[in-house]
Amino acid sequence: MKKFLLLVAAVVISTSAFSQEWAVGGRVGSGFQAVGQYTLSNDNYVEARFGAAWNNGGGTVTADFTALYNWRIFEMDWTPRAGMWFFDAGCGLNVGGREHYAYVGAAGMARLGIKFNGAPVSLSADWTPVFGAAIGYGGGYSVADFHKYGLANLGITCTYHF
Repeated sequence: MKKFLLLVAAVVISTSAFSQEWAVGGRVGSGFQAVGQYTLSNDNYVEARFGAAWNNGGGTVTADFTALYNWRIFEMDWTPRAGMWFFDAGCGLNVGGREHYAYVGAAGMARLGIKFNGAPVSLSADWTPVFGAAIGYGGGYSVADFHKYGLANLGITCTYHF
């Protein structure tokens, strides 16, 4: 698992080195995640999130990593003075775990936000459901289950665009 996470991080960092526009920020929801976004052509972008989540039901902190490919579905000019509103959707992979517990699954994303005029900052609200398996192991037991806490993944993201 560590080798896989290092490989994903290396790919994200190497593609960011050649980026035309990228953003960094934070996401607050069921925990806190650091966010990195790299814009590709036509406002499509890849996003990587790494952080800690508290939505596992056991009351302990869980390490969480998400990689997403996102599409800009449409932009709206609702508030011309404030900025441009946008709606994005995407899909990707989510992995995480804590001591004696791990999960992996497919992740989706729906985001509504605003990129402010005159400032390289955007603010958005998103839902990132995760569908996948959870595995409990160690201490003389083993259990496999559906990662049900991944469905309630709502958050607010603030990013600074370079």
